[in-house]
Amino acid sequence: QVQLVESGGGLVQPGGSLRLSCAASGFTFSTYTMYWYRQAPGKERELVAYITTTGYINYKNSMKDRFAISRDNAKNMVYLQMNSLKPEDTAVYYCKAVGQGTYWGQGTQVTVSS
Repeated sequence: QVQLVESGGGLVQPGGSLRLSCAASGFTFSTYTMYWYRQAPGKERELVAYITTTGYINYKNSMKDRFAISRDNAKNMVYLQMNSLKPEDTAVYYCKAVGQGTYWGQGTQVTVSS
């Protein structure tokens, strides 16, 4: 059974940091490109960053200076380090795996507010 389980979300003050984690199981993790998306209330889901099987990384332009994606193939984990958080970063953050299949996690809420 394929599972992607996000964790690490929560309430943080502007300027703070969070590290999101996504635990993968049920598929060959190392052969999948891993993505982070987010969806703010009333907005479409948008790409945040992705990391390929070879470690190539790409970010949405507005996030590359504050966010960092990484993966640990030995642990079947993908991470998103988010720094200097802003209220506009408030959203549900989703993990996605793309390879032989396409899988989504259930999301984790990030709220940036004072």
